[in-house]
Amino acid sequence: MAASLEELEQRLSQLRTELRGAVRARDKAETTRVRRALREAEAAWERALETEAGPDGEALLAEPPAPQASETAGAPRRKERTTQGSIPIREQVHQALTLLGAPASPKLISSTYEAFFTESLVATKLASLRRDEERSFKAQGYARPYYICAALTHDRLVPARGVLALSTWPVERRIIGPLSPRTDFLTHAVGTAEQIQRLTTAGHPAPDAAWRLLRRFALTIPGACDAAAPEPDPARVIAAAHAEAAVHQQEDDQQRQAAAQRARSQLADVQQLFGAAPMRDALRDASGTLP
Repeated sequence: MAASLEELEQRLSQLRTELRGAVRARDKAETTRVRRALREAEAAWERALETEAGPDGEALLAEPPAPQASETAGAPRRKERTTQGSIPIREQVHQALTLLGAPASPKLISSTYEAFFTESLVATKLASLRRDEERSFKAQGYARPYYICAALTHDRLVPARGVLALSTWPVERRIIGPLSPRTDFLTHAVGTAEQIQRLTTAGHPAPDAAWRLLRRFALTIPGACDAAAPEPDPARVIAAAHAEAAVHQQEDDQQRQAAAQRARSQLADVQQLFGAAPMRDALRDASGTLP
């Protein structure tokens, strides 16, 4: 039987206590074991949270308003969502990244959240979020179920400029190699199409903004669009994205895995999440001035 959210939260609290003890005891093997168990428990907590919200994310979506009187009979518009209570920005980003399934820019995160969820997400507000999350992690360690962290460049393992990720993803998934922007784009397209499918299956028409977002993805994926169809077919977009991804996947996976192996062997936990300091910052930290 799957553990409840309450049981998983108790498990997370217990593991964090064990981790602090192992670190203080300088027991490297135990620290590694507990960290692995902690990440598994965090992933289980995420899955349990999604299950509690329902397969269509119903708890995260507002009820659509009634159609406007001016809408043409027989051709109803897809209904837009209403605005509910304010949601913390880190939770908004988490919801959008979970849907997209891969590291993304603040602009795409904002567009995705606004397309599917209950209120606006201003991309400029994300500028300081990663720094706030890093400070929180340095102060509290794994006290939170997840952190909004950085994607890492494959060569220098520094934060990829303007790309955010989730701490619950493995390092490989957060690495940005030469082919990663395209493979991540295809992952974003699949995540968007799958969310529209879930909503449709559950009897909740996807908002117009969600269809516009899917169209933007489909237009640049070979075979994803049918010129005669008014809207992209989500199943067709998914199939076309998987077909193109197969061309790049093996090489991209190899580059990510090699970089992830270096990250695990060279970087502390905080650096694996938020990146190694760029050389310019390292020089300033060491000397107090820049050369």
